[in-house]
Amino acid sequence: MSATSGAVWGRAEQQDFRSRVRGTLLGAALGDALGAPVDRLDLAAIREAHGAEGLTDLAPAHGRRGAVTHLTQLTLFSVDGLIRAQVRRDAGAWHPPTDLHRAYLRWAATQRDWGPDERRAEDGWLAREEWLYARRDPARSLLLGLGDDIMGTPEAPKNPAERGPEAAARSAPFGLLVGWEPQLVVQLAVECAAQTHGHPTACLSAGAYAVIVHALARGDALDGAVQKALALLSARPGHQPVSDALQRALGAVRQGMPAPARVEELAGEGTAEGLLAVAVYCTLVGEDVRHGLCLAVNQSGPSGAAGALTGGLLGALHGETALPPGWIAELEGRPTLLALADDFAMEMTQGPALHGPAGSAPGWLARYPRGA
Repeated sequence: MSATSGAVWGRAEQQDFRSRVRGTLLGAALGDALGAPVDRLDLAAIREAHGAEGLTDLAPAHGRRGAVTHLTQLTLFSVDGLIRAQVRRDAGAWHPPTDLHRAYLRWAATQRDWGPDERRAEDGWLAREEWLYARRDPARSLLLGLGDDIMGTPEAPKNPAERGPEAAARSAPFGLLVGWEPQLVVQLAVECAAQTHGHPTACLSAGAYAVIVHALARGDALDGAVQKALALLSARPGHQPVSDALQRALGAVRQGMPAPARVEELAGEGTAEGLLAVAVYCTLVGEDVRHGLCLAVNQSGPSGAAGALTGGLLGALHGETALPPGWIAELEGRPTLLALADDFAMEMTQGPALHGPAGSAPGWLARYPRGA
């Protein structure tokens, strides 16, 4: 069913889709929040701080339990940009990478400004959420890539040597475009990754992650979703490191009981393809969401990104009701996450009723203006 064509969705379909959208966004944020206190600590230091089993519960970071980082902030702006792209399509302005770039520039403003500029109505509601105006250790590549108005593209990327996982970790929302063809999901994620992370493995890892989420959100099992990603990657130059990482993740499942050493081996140097492999592996072998997330973050690399990537997959696979309620209760920004998730689900299933030829809802266009 095409979510962009105005096709009619049944009520059960809408409810399932909304649960997976909520699950994906909340799951990614929970993984980010779980990993934030131990990000880039080595495993010995994690165990010294949290016990022999490592981190098994939310712990304080940035002054509170359940705090999220720039990874969640940017994921929210990915969703905002996708909704704005759909709204702007009515006016004949249809170039989603540009709308995502504008959204990421709104995020960049939150890292510079003291608080929202109430005079700028064209920024929409998300940019007026005061809690987002907090620096949460953003990677230098993000600040450089979004430090001016020039948009990186696959042909002329920003930070062409950057292989980190941050672009992939903001790409789950692209996978929630369930009405799009998978190859278009890959392409959009790749184009948006190039705005900050120009190395081919970083861009293709973002594309692979987005299309795995896409398959899960459509109801596929994770094994099948990874196989779809591998098939789509095979046609793209420079895919081999990403394809190899995914194959290693699948192979690791057959190598005995899950263990931090296996996660660290998959993570490697903490690059995008290594963290993608960690997310796939931890989702496959996790006994439940809590176990999968704890397995992902108890390692010596970028624990926040590993948790966010894993949480996005687990949430897309199982929906929101599988997530640990005690953790959700403490999650920073939960009302914003839920409002944005529900807005995205409504836009993708009922967009024509909100801003179609038959009329528009003024309140919706105030939340998601057609302007910049």
